[in-house]
Amino acid sequence: MSDNQSTTLLQTALHPVHVAAGAKMVDFGGWSMPVSYGSQIEEHKAVREHAGMFDVSHMLNVDITGPDTYAFLRRLLGNDVSKIHTTPGKALYGCMLNEEGGIIDDLITYYFDDTHWRSIVNAGCADKDVNWMQSVIDKEGFDVKLTTRRDLSLIAIQGPKAREIVWQVRPQWQAAADLKPFNSMAFENGQVVVARTGYTGEDGVEVALPSEQVEQFWQDLQQAGVQPCGLGARDTLRLEAGLNLYGSDMDESIQPTEAGLAWTVDKKDESRDFIGRKALENPRKRAFKGLKLEGRGVMRAHMKVKVEGGEGETTSGTMSPTLGYSIAFARLPSGTPEGAEAEVEIRGKWLKATVCKLPFVRNGKAVVS
Repeated sequence: MSDNQSTTLLQTALHPVHVAAGAKMVDFGGWSMPVSYGSQIEEHKAVREHAGMFDVSHMLNVDITGPDTYAFLRRLLGNDVSKIHTTPGKALYGCMLNEEGGIIDDLITYYFDDTHWRSIVNAGCADKDVNWMQSVIDKEGFDVKLTTRRDLSLIAIQGPKAREIVWQVRPQWQAAADLKPFNSMAFENGQVVVARTGYTGEDGVEVALPSEQVEQFWQDLQQAGVQPCGLGARDTLRLEAGLNLYGSDMDESIQPTEAGLAWTVDKKDESRDFIGRKALENPRKRAFKGLKLEGRGVMRAHMKVKVEGGEGETTSGTMSPTLGYSIAFARLPSGTPEGAEAEVEIRGKWLKATVCKLPFVRNGKAVVS
């Protein structure tokens, strides 16, 4: 990427640090982001075996406040925030849907108190998400205010040693050491939020903090042995962990039932009329499975797949550093069983693959046979 190109892209507060470290920078969702700092394989390995950290400040924290926030979020999201409504700091993963049940974005929502919640939205659709949220507020008359928090940076520290090292460099956050997964705790008058969440299949935390503090935090972590990691390792890690990427594995044309996310749609409360509910009464059904390539080659997105029940397509694919062979996600005919034989078209040749249950890797260990 040329200097002229990079100046047209948005930059996180850590951009100068990434450039000074020699990171390879790429355009990701309109942001100049590090894809690797040298060896993507070593970065991947660091997360699986020790600790790695990712600058994910291109993602947007959106504070949602006001007396109608709870009612608004129950209308906005396919998952039901009543599950977390009584536990301050609790987080919920779910999808924001359109009227056709298509996925506008997948996001994590935090409950702080009855009038203060927060959603973290993906970088590439942040503006679209906020505009959609505001349109629902305006159209349906909710007394809710949205505040976009571009003053905050977000760092993900992941791996078996990740939390231990975070408490080492920030002992004042030690109270968060006993957090259970998908719970968070606020520090420094609410300006710092430490959440036990991540996108790698490993244990760890994601820390939202004021951008003026992020460079020192990053440097302290690196001095304590945490490996800086780029988007390349983040992609191979999340694929091994069976975690979807918005824009690749799902978008506004895809319903949760077609992306392995039916579990995020909560219809238990029949009176809750969330956006997209009517369309999901009779959802489109396709199997969303893993694929293991049985020979040499690398699967990528948008490759044709044949199974006994018909045809499908890969949505994401890579060479797995942990497993040593190519893996992919695929949208396949409904009812396609795990263990079924498949063929994938790679460069004009049909290569054998096996349909697998997701994830491929859990806690650093292969779980696919």
